[in-house]
Amino acid sequence: MSAHRSVSGPQPSPAAAASTEMRCDARIVLGEDQSLDIPVRFGYRADDPFAVALEFLGPAAEAGTWLFARDLLWEGLQKPVGLGDVRIWPPCPCHGRPHLRIMLQGGDGSILLDLPVRKVRRWLRQECFALVAPGSEGDAIDWNAELRGLTP
Repeated sequence: MSAHRSVSGPQPSPAAAASTEMRCDARIVLGEDQSLDIPVRFGYRADDPFAVALEFLGPAAEAGTWLFARDLLWEGLQKPVGLGDVRIWPPCPCHGRPHLRIMLQGGDGSILLDLPVRKVRRWLRQECFALVAPGSEGDAIDWNAELRGLTP
């Protein structure tokens, strides 16, 4: 699943499916010794079981909402992953970086975020995986309806 930034338009109603969200403070890395704390919200919906959403809040809201694979986020807690618009690195104690790092690249440039690794890991395990177990994402999709949507 490639990442993309949402632009605008109606969002599905949260009541339409089981969902979970987590708010936390992220740190935008501006330079080696410069950073800025900003609030973000992660969201996960059982009716879109392969994706997580990362939404920027407050003064960074213009960065929008990014959708990317839930598996990418989970794997990024263990090892460096991602080749496209979203790249993720686990904490690196040998370099003094205790946070999960996510780089988002778009047409307007890139942004580098540090996130609290324990909070992200706990949210995935206790909330997201409780809604849709890893490996069962395809079971939550009405494949017949998806196929009908592809044919005239």
